[in-house]
Amino acid sequence: MDELYFSITTTTLSFLLLSSLLILIKLSNNHKKNPNPNPPSPPGLPLVGHLHLLKPPIHQALAHLSDLHGPILLLRFGSRRVLLVSSYSAADECFTVNDITFANRPRLLAGKYFGYDFTSLGWAPYGPHWRNLRRMSTVEVLSTNRLLSSSDVRSDEARSLVKALLREYSGPSFHRTELKPKFFGFAYNVVMRMMANKRYYGDADESSSEAGTEFRDMVKETAFALSTSNAADFIPLARWFRVGGYEKKLKSLRKRRDKFFQGLIEEHREKKKKMNMNISQDGKSSSTSRSTFMDLLLSMQDDDPEHVPDVFIRHSISHLLVAGTETSSVTMEWAMSLLLNNIETLRKVRAEIDLNIEQGSILEEGDLHKLPYLQAVVTETLRLKSSAPLLLPHESSQDCNVGGFHVPKSTMLLVNAWKIHRDPEIWEEPNKFKPERFLNNEGKEKCKTMAFGLGRRRCPGEGLALRVVALVVGTLVQCFEWERVDDKEIDMDEGVGMTMPKAKPLEAMYKPRKGIADLAFQL
Repeated sequence: MDELYFSITTTTLSFLLLSSLLILIKLSNNHKKNPNPNPPSPPGLPLVGHLHLLKPPIHQALAHLSDLHGPILLLRFGSRRVLLVSSYSAADECFTVNDITFANRPRLLAGKYFGYDFTSLGWAPYGPHWRNLRRMSTVEVLSTNRLLSSSDVRSDEARSLVKALLREYSGPSFHRTELKPKFFGFAYNVVMRMMANKRYYGDADESSSEAGTEFRDMVKETAFALSTSNAADFIPLARWFRVGGYEKKLKSLRKRRDKFFQGLIEEHREKKKKMNMNISQDGKSSSTSRSTFMDLLLSMQDDDPEHVPDVFIRHSISHLLVAGTETSSVTMEWAMSLLLNNIETLRKVRAEIDLNIEQGSILEEGDLHKLPYLQAVVTETLRLKSSAPLLLPHESSQDCNVGGFHVPKSTMLLVNAWKIHRDPEIWEEPNKFKPERFLNNEGKEKCKTMAFGLGRRRCPGEGLALRVVALVVGTLVQCFEWERVDDKEIDMDEGVGMTMPKAKPLEAMYKPRKGIADLAFQL
């Protein structure tokens, strides 16, 4: 019996010693794999970590933290680790060397409700599903060929904007107007016509106007919801006890969005049926059956209804509509604000247009390649007033190193583009509106802007956004004289919202330039 006990004890001790040895080896190997230190971290509070420091505008609060503690910081938002990056070199490393590692999105409540349970393009994890969505958006909607084929839509909407301003003009002196709703209506009509061949703003159909207003309100509420830091995403207890009602608001907004986008689907589905009936009667096949993105999605559903349900169509169109409308309209408003505060720059833009656009013609999208200074104005606007001051959050799928620091798996990444775009080590006179910087250096500094993100999840709508902003700003400068209200400098304070809107909507004085009224109404 004693021998048996001794045998069991010896076996147990041997097992414990072997287990301890394996653990020590593993720890030793882990130490060898990750010899780098953790990033610096400012003092936080129990439970909430650094959440109490996130005062709006959040990008400015985070910039202040970086000024105090360094360009690479490890923060704690409740129970979640957050890597804050505020230097171009570190951001570039995140999206080149570690691009795949940071290709995922964190599972936040916004992704659950607005990203349709993390299945939409903006919120889906990196993998085959995301790549398929990305291919669809870039090839079917936002490819160079698609953009070229739809350029007449954007030029037509720009002329409609000119006509709307002319109808509003009471003359003969300067007339006061608010530009924000006009920019939003233009951007919405452009994206909607590209997607479903229908315009809402300025349409005679009253129901269409109501739908446009409903969409504008939803976009505003969505942008505000995404811009606010909320305890429910970072502190489990706050979500369990429904602190602040944040999740309830997201659910309510999701229902409104679903109703709106399902209405678009049903409307387009009926049009498609009528079109197919007409084709059957004529006995001809249609070469335009997939002329819009909505046509493509409904055709895919006909071919494979199980894998292309209505919810898939809803999240596909909602992502493109919401992202493509708000960001462009906000950038147009900032661009005109900057030009009105820098009248000499505005005059240079007009002089370039007058020199390169035939007299008696209104600027069209195909003319933009002749106007490098106008394009530099747009790029400089995106540097100073990017519609994405904080890049959409990413999350590490494995341990990695950034800037010589160790970053653990499942760390949320925040890149402060607003701060990087004002880095004096990169930009000469960083706080000055200076479009010439993108001409004098032959575009070398342009690679350091990140208004559309970096890496494989860079915004696919960059080409469209650059076109529409340059077209609208150029057309307004060409067609009208502009002045500030009471000659007071435009307020450039930044408001609350994911897309960094102006705190005070832009109002300006305008009057038509000679010959513009007759020309616009002839088109």
